[in-house]
Amino acid sequence: MSVTSVEVASWEEHRRYLFAVAYRLLGSAAEAEDAVQEAYLRSLTVDVTTVRDPRAWLTTVTSRICLDQLGSARARRESYIGTWLPEPLAAADDLDVGDTVALRESARTAVLLVLENLSPAERVAFVLHDVFGMDFDTLATVVDRSPAACRQLASRARRHVQEEAPPRPRVSAAELAHVTAAFLKASADGDVAALVGLLDPSVVMRSDGGGVVPSARTLHGAQAVLTLLAGLGNKYPGAQVSPVALANGPGFRIDRDSGVVGVVSVEIEGGRITKLDLVVHPEKVRRFR
Repeated sequence: MSVTSVEVASWEEHRRYLFAVAYRLLGSAAEAEDAVQEAYLRSLTVDVTTVRDPRAWLTTVTSRICLDQLGSARARRESYIGTWLPEPLAAADDLDVGDTVALRESARTAVLLVLENLSPAERVAFVLHDVFGMDFDTLATVVDRSPAACRQLASRARRHVQEEAPPRPRVSAAELAHVTAAFLKASADGDVAALVGLLDPSVVMRSDGGGVVPSARTLHGAQAVLTLLAGLGNKYPGAQVSPVALANGPGFRIDRDSGVVGVVSVEIEGGRITKLDLVVHPEKVRRFR
């Protein structure tokens, strides 16, 4: 079937939305892109002018593709070398989350890690219903369960998310900007005292190199994190560190002459950094090149 103007217009209108759905279902921007592309190819075999709600239809198709991928994705995660972290995503590549708490929270590293431990059906139910508002009747057609079963799937998933990744306190944009700018300055100046003041005493730092790039184990406490940060400075002499807006909040990108070598996401509470997640796997930071 040839591509009509109706098909192209429909696709361009919904592609960004579908990518946001797929990213939360898979935790990988690269895999989400592949799923959305596959949905597009399937849409070419359908006369979309006969589809009453193109977005709902495309969401269902994309979600089924993701559901099929989740089993093999979990197997790959289990054999992953070192700590697995979701692929960082620039805020510009995500939907405008605005004040939509569910959408904003669902991109958090903590939430995506909880979703990794759910069954594929539970993950799909939570993302489609709790985050994107899909009704249970439609959800039932995606996971091939009854609406009542879908309600139970979403409930179980929601309970895990609430218990293991409770919502973070809302932090003003001004405070986020202040803390990230102060952290950058203190790092550039080598001001250890200032860095200590900006790191929560119980700060946690995780690193993902995927066995491709050496990365540290999970670190707990300001002193351990400071030691690693100093080591990174020695490992990447002359590197440029700059702020970047990520889908899950503020962060930094680390660049060398060869291009981006790492992306760090941070969580801030009470004027201090409580979590840092560093991704240095080359394939996971390629979107920032």
